[in-house]
Amino acid sequence: MAGQHGLALAAERMISVLRSLAFYLVFYGGSVVYVLTAVLLASLGRDKLFQKAVRGWSRFHRRCARILLGIEVVSEGAPLVEPALYAIRHESFFEAIDAPMVFDLPVPFAKEELFAIPGWGKAASAYGLVPVARTQGAATLRRMIRQARDRAAEGRPLIIFPEGTRVPHGQRGTIQSGFAGIYKMVGLPVVPVAVNSGPLYHRKAKRSGQITYRFGAPIEPGLPRAEIEARVQEAINALNG
Repeated sequence: MAGQHGLALAAERMISVLRSLAFYLVFYGGSVVYVLTAVLLASLGRDKLFQKAVRGWSRFHRRCARILLGIEVVSEGAPLVEPALYAIRHESFFEAIDAPMVFDLPVPFAKEELFAIPGWGKAASAYGLVPVARTQGAATLRRMIRQARDRAAEGRPLIIFPEGTRVPHGQRGTIQSGFAGIYKMVGLPVVPVAVNSGPLYHRKAKRSGQITYRFGAPIEPGLPRAEIEARVQEAINALNG
């Protein structure tokens, strides 16, 4: 029995490796076409077509995950109709790539350094990402918040990973100090979103299974820093068992 169990585990690992290799070849090979097309559209100022290309890439990624990896995605709850800031648990690159499938034209806050990357910076600006500087002077801060409010006024959801980096499943990350400042200045409700992509996706040999998004109850604007951080941290870890 022990020998049979060991053979079954070995076969399962081999299938996982083969599925992952197929995923890497198809997704990253196809991504070259999507990225080159998107950068070309952005450089030509065709912002609407560029945004559609980004969503197309995200859709392609989800299909690859479903067909090649056996990963199904479910959502418990949904984004609000009105403008909001979505604070999302970050366990792997899955939720970052998948955001355009979950939200309609999401506007992530991204590190300002990324905008200096040739091609990527122009594309990020064309899509509407909001740059966040590590050392923010008053003018830079006002510009960032103005951009975020303008995007929200267009009906686009604002996206932030409040932990600032990927955190392994089963661990709790620290809410970065910049999150409370952005929450305070944009003046929008915060919707915490838990996600459990880590065990399946954040590994070289990816696994089949189900990735769940769980939308928490909206949290009103204007709360003290300690309270908003505590409530967001609790909610985004709802699937972190």
